[in-house]
Amino acid sequence: MRLRLAPLFAAVVAAAALTGAAIAVPAASAAADELSAVSITGAPGEKPVIAVTKPVSVKSSVAKVVTEGDGEKATKGATLTVDYTFVNGRTGDEIQTSYGQQTQPLPLDTAKTRPVIVDSLLGARVGSRVLIAIAPKEGLAKANASATIKKTDTLLFVVDIHASHVPLTRATGAAVAPVDGLPTVKLAKSGAPTITMPKASAPTTLVVQPLITGTGPAVQSGQTITVQYTGAIWDTGKVFDSSWKTGKAFTVPIGTKQVIAGWDNGLVGQTVGSQVMLVIPPDQGYGASGTTGIKGTDTLVFVVDILDAT
Repeated sequence: MRLRLAPLFAAVVAAAALTGAAIAVPAASAAADELSAVSITGAPGEKPVIAVTKPVSVKSSVAKVVTEGDGEKATKGATLTVDYTFVNGRTGDEIQTSYGQQTQPLPLDTAKTRPVIVDSLLGARVGSRVLIAIAPKEGLAKANASATIKKTDTLLFVVDIHASHVPLTRATGAAVAPVDGLPTVKLAKSGAPTITMPKASAPTTLVVQPLITGTGPAVQSGQTITVQYTGAIWDTGKVFDSSWKTGKAFTVPIGTKQVIAGWDNGLVGQTVGSQVMLVIPPDQGYGASGTTGIKGTDTLVFVVDILDAT
């Protein structure tokens, strides 16, 4: 599944594999001197005012809790709902912020998020504001080098933690009776689906068929969803993509044209915990030009487990 990601925050949550093993991040006591030039004012939940009185450069990443919340502690494997601001430690200039836009999910899983961020936020309480100074050796500045960011820059990452929860690992809820004429689905013990195509012509319009009805909230346009999915071609039954094979759930904004139209149109409104079959004609898939392994005339069948929406 192809998508577009925002540059800097995406590099935090989508490039964990580039950073190596998890590291120990010094706590607030060790960070005090190195971060003394950084002033952060404003209440958590509101956009922070960040002032840098002199250039900040750290050899190893450091973190401190600016304001302690009183909610539950963030645990390994949880997904945080956050707002954030990035500032260049050398110049004090703001680089990117989520304030005024959409809150973001941040998985505390080193397979999905850079270890330096995970280690810095583990144990922080919901309601907290945390400052992380990300050292150049982490590679984040280098990966986002531009006219305003040098590869040797320390990046300041200010995070407000709004919520924490542990996502599902597979669909769960009430099973829905199969519908004649549609593909059938058999689940492995892990929850991974095997899709068997019927001996019938493919529908010419989008089909959205729940297989399991979850009891979570309905997915809203503009949210970020976490899913497990398998995609196959109607005419051949060939599986062309599956998150189950990688063992990693897929996280993406929905309803915002970041994925194919069949996903945007079919998954918004479904409930978290549901398993949904999408039968997607070419005009809501990859169009007449198709894509690698998919012809422009192919109808696609996806079975999607909706694990989370934030």
